[in-house]
Amino acid sequence: MLRALEIRDMLIIDRLELAFQPGLNVLTGETGAGKSILLDSLGFVLGWRGRAELVRSGADQGEVTAVFELAPGHAARAVLEEAGLPSGNELILRRVNTTDGRKTGWVNDRRASGEVLRRLSETLVELHGQHDDRGLLNPSGHRFILDDYAAVDGLIAATRAAWAQRREARKALAAAEAALDAVRAEEDFLRHAVAELEKLAPEPGEDQALDERRRMMQAAERIREDIARASDAIGYDGAEGAMSNALRWLEGASERAEGRLDGAMAALTRAMAELDEAGREVADCLDALEYNPADLEDTEERLFALRGLARKHSVAPDDLAELTQTLSGRLAALDRGESDIADLKRAMAAADSAYDAAAEALSAARRSNAARLDAAVAAELAPLKMERAVFRTEVTAGDPGPEGRDAVAFTVATNPGAPSGPLNKIASGGELSRFLLALKVSLSEERNRGVTMIFDEIDRGVGGATADAVGRRLKSLADGGQVLVVTHSPQVAALGAHHWRVQKRVENDMTLSTVVPLVETEREDEIARMLSGDTVTPEARAAARALLG
Repeated sequence: MLRALEIRDMLIIDRLELAFQPGLNVLTGETGAGKSILLDSLGFVLGWRGRAELVRSGADQGEVTAVFELAPGHAARAVLEEAGLPSGNELILRRVNTTDGRKTGWVNDRRASGEVLRRLSETLVELHGQHDDRGLLNPSGHRFILDDYAAVDGLIAATRAAWAQRREARKALAAAEAALDAVRAEEDFLRHAVAELEKLAPEPGEDQALDERRRMMQAAERIREDIARASDAIGYDGAEGAMSNALRWLEGASERAEGRLDGAMAALTRAMAELDEAGREVADCLDALEYNPADLEDTEERLFALRGLARKHSVAPDDLAELTQTLSGRLAALDRGESDIADLKRAMAAADSAYDAAAEALSAARRSNAARLDAAVAAELAPLKMERAVFRTEVTAGDPGPEGRDAVAFTVATNPGAPSGPLNKIASGGELSRFLLALKVSLSEERNRGVTMIFDEIDRGVGGATADAVGRRLKSLADGGQVLVVTHSPQVAALGAHHWRVQKRVENDMTLSTVVPLVETEREDEIARMLSGDTVTPEARAAARALLG
């Protein structure tokens, strides 16, 4: 609900503060007094695109502040949360326009873009008039209006879920078919490569092991002779025999040496143990250097095969084992591909069927509620002196999408037998206003809760009993909510719960516009002026009192 509107230096308004109330708020005044400037200013702070030049002549900048009251669960709270802006029971929008055209907006004292303001405005305000392209006269929004009226949120959610599943099923099938086509293009290569790799059966680390073994066998012949000589020198015919003899001779002499040989014999014993260990190591090395020349040939043959295959596939030899698994997996995918495609096609058919069922249930609900909406609008048209007009909500086949496959359009025929057509093209100005009002009244219980509805001269072209019927429906719309009406109709003005007069004044040779709240006696004067013009007659005053009841 719009609580306050503060305007500074906008067009011909220097300073203006308005405190709006729940119910029906009416703004009246002579033509050119500045009523449209109020709407331009409100549209500016809400981020709507409008006039390019808004700053009052002589001022550096113009500024508009709007204060809204938000009920718990109001749709604006979700917009604030998504935008990372603070939220509470009060929402303050402020926007500044400088003379060089720069526009800056704030939401609850936080900087905000025009796009955020526009998204908030969609939850806060609806503007309706003969040239309205934001509300009911915009054909692209008719389906959303019907869905709100029909309360089909559950069916829409089910259709969205079915559409998402359908999209994923199609995506999975397309990806599988593309992958299968890609694999089929290299089938001959895969089969040959896998056969070649599996025949060689490479293992991780095998290249290094084979290379070391090859180098060892190549070096064996060169070093084996020296190692053999060392083995002989260490053995019994060499150092081991000589040390054994020496130890035996010392043991024979030790009894007569009175202990002087004990250290020497102990050292020889230790030396012989170390010599024995060295002999074993040398013998082991000789055993390792024993090889069959055919082994060297086999080792070199496998090593060269591994490296050749690695070069062929542009990988390191140690990566051949992983390559074997990868190519084998792709070949297996090819072999089972047809089976997988068949499964995915069945899944897609099931998803299509589920979407068709959900979309048809939604379409059926839209068609039945379209007839209910048409009946409700027809009942409202009769008091508005359009009982012969026909309003129809057409539900036709449209492109499938997440919210079904229906196209919805409001069409009208103003007279029996006349061709029907789009709401915003067939009706005249006065007829259009009444169609619009009848539709709004019919929708009032299902939508616009917490939204301030603004009607800009929607009563133009009607008068008398019809104008009174228009006023009563506007009043009905305002019950439990808030409606702002810019009007030239005294019948409508008289039904307002709160009344403001827009008027001009001249100060220092400058024309300014202001808005004055009216008390009951002043309302009588204003409505009398609306009835009789510049000269207010006693008859006009009497008629004004009668309208005010």
